[in-house]
Amino acid sequence: MARDILKTLKAEHDELRSLFEELNGTTDRAAKTRTELLAKIDKGLLPHAKWEESVFYPAFAERASRDGLKTHAEAIAEHHAVEHSVMPEVHDADVQTPQFAGRAKVFGEFIDHHAKEEEKTMFKMARELFSAEERAAFDEQYEAWKQSDEGMAAVAEAAQVTGAGSALRN
Repeated sequence: MARDILKTLKAEHDELRSLFEELNGTTDRAAKTRTELLAKIDKGLLPHAKWEESVFYPAFAERASRDGLKTHAEAIAEHHAVEHSVMPEVHDADVQTPQFAGRAKVFGEFIDHHAKEEEKTMFKMARELFSAEERAAFDEQYEAWKQSDEGMAAVAEAAQVTGAGSALRN
């Protein structure tokens, strides 16, 4: 199958949804499971979000119409809210408490909403803005970026902001 960044990002959205579903099914006694699932979410979400912000979103904005720019602004605002508010609150909560469960549920709802909006609106626009060859090149670039010094530095910085630092060191 041909490479396509939109398919890769959608697959990552689906994986995150699955992890949140698992997390929401845990009880307060499942400290180890909750900690492990949150770490998997952090490891999946942070590289995805940071690459979108540094590469995909700017490329999208360069070609987007007014409606596309509105979609872009919404996506940036949602990323900011999750990174600077939702994730730090989740990481500040003790995993063995109802507070953690509630915050994790909101976190998952934010991610699900954002992913649905991206898939329905931004990805649809991106299919028209970028050729199949460009989407394949983005996909290859994304894979390389995740292993690059630049990518790892962006993820490490985000981990400090969100409170996910310890999860990414494991």
